[in-house]
Amino acid sequence: MSVDSADLQIVEKQLGRAPRGVLSIAYRTPDGAPAVVKTAPRLDDGTPFPTLYYLTDPRLTAEASRLEVGQVMKWMESRLAEDEALREDYRRAHEHFLAERNAIEDLGTDFSGGGMPDRVKCLHVLIAYALAEGPERVRLGTEAVAMAADHGKLRGTAIPQDWPSIGDLGIDLEEFDEL
Repeated sequence: MSVDSADLQIVEKQLGRAPRGVLSIAYRTPDGAPAVVKTAPRLDDGTPFPTLYYLTDPRLTAEASRLEVGQVMKWMESRLAEDEALREDYRRAHEHFLAERNAIEDLGTDFSGGGMPDRVKCLHVLIAYALAEGPERVRLGTEAVAMAADHGKLRGTAIPQDWPSIGDLGIDLEEFDEL
């Protein structure tokens, strides 16, 4: 795999530092900017880097942080504890993530990202994963992207216009006082 040097320059500007281990642009925003990079499981210096998809677009990273402050992860985790179908979806997403990463290089670990398969500990990872793989791959990631799209007013710019909305998914942002 390779990535265009112009894209790497944009990602460097987005991150404020040189990107590491970038294999490809996994997702571009509707306005054309690289927003998620697919990274090597091991960096050039040999350091394991198990985060397969890394969110780079500043609009998306800022909104992911706002959602984290708004207690969205806590809400998702409480639902994971109660909903068997949601737990199964999250487990399948975890297994797919590992298979994708291990196809590049097997790190010999079952750590994937974002707390999968038992916890929700990083919306940045979930949003990156959902955007890279599409709205059918991981329900909680799809929800996080929808919340970012609608709360952050990013639909059509950083997030596709046709991404499921919070209304489609039955999410009421009024539940989150911090938002």
